Amino acid sequence: MPIKVNLAVMLARRNVKSKELAEFIGITEANLSLLRQGKVKGIRFDTLDAICRYLDCQPGDILEFEPTSSSE
Repeated sequence: MPIKVNLAVMLARRNVKSKELAEFIGITEANLSLLRQGKVKGIRFDTLDAICRYLDCQPGDILEFEPTSSSE
């Protein structure tokens, strides 16, 4: 998958527990865990907005494009 989710890194940098963030953005810890692991197909902009607001970061701090080689 060419989009890498760096949410775990941002949580560690901000010293924030997943439970705190899940409560703030209004999703379950299980769904946040799936997002953190990159096991989701998409993310709502309002969820991304809430994450960035709570962690005081930019969307690019959480999501990163990793191009794959053209031979794949």
